[in-house]
Amino acid sequence: MFTGIVEELGTVSQIQKTKTGKQFIITANMIMDDLKVGDSVNVNGVCLTVTKHDEKSFTLDLVKETLKKSNLGDLENESPVNLERAITLSTRLGGHILQGHVETVGVIMDKVPSGDGSTLSVGIDPGFMRYCISKGSIALDGVSLTIASISENIINVALIPHTLEMTTLGSKDVGDSLNIETDIIGKYIERLMSFEDDDDQMEELLLKGLKNWEFGES
Repeated sequence: MFTGIVEELGTVSQIQKTKTGKQFIITANMIMDDLKVGDSVNVNGVCLTVTKHDEKSFTLDLVKETLKKSNLGDLENESPVNLERAITLSTRLGGHILQGHVETVGVIMDKVPSGDGSTLSVGIDPGFMRYCISKGSIALDGVSLTIASISENIINVALIPHTLEMTTLGSKDVGDSLNIETDIIGKYIERLMSFEDDDDQMEELLLKGLKNWEFGES
């Protein structure tokens, strides 16, 4: 699991096509301290597994489904990426609970300067708007943000100067795509409510949900 608090901006240094999709090599600094093969890393909102690494970079294998369901297929050499290592039991939950499972890809409809920051308007697939609530949490390219307001199929979020500087959102503009992950709690509640007439099924699903939150299983 992740929190949506980006640790650093990495750089895509190499992209190779493979039989199953693509292979990325990403250069980074901060997260390399204790990175190991098999570790999970959130890259622009997508949970990926480290397959190789050295002191300055790590390798990721992306299957075609990941490239299809996210905007990672649009990345090029030298593209910046948001990076976050998986949380531990001692990690502060500064953002909100993320799985790194992209649900849909949104599009920036507007980006308006607001003081030292910006207000971002993002169009989202109508099928996922029921998980978006005013003052609720959402992840855009792996960044935990608070929804300031909602208008039909558009959410508005405020970006402070720190977020603009420390994440890829600072360089994003109108027409650019964003990986979207909505708040998992709302999805579990919706699923539980669908079993309101079956106590056994509800109890089983609730226990599974709590286990996922606690141990990061899927």
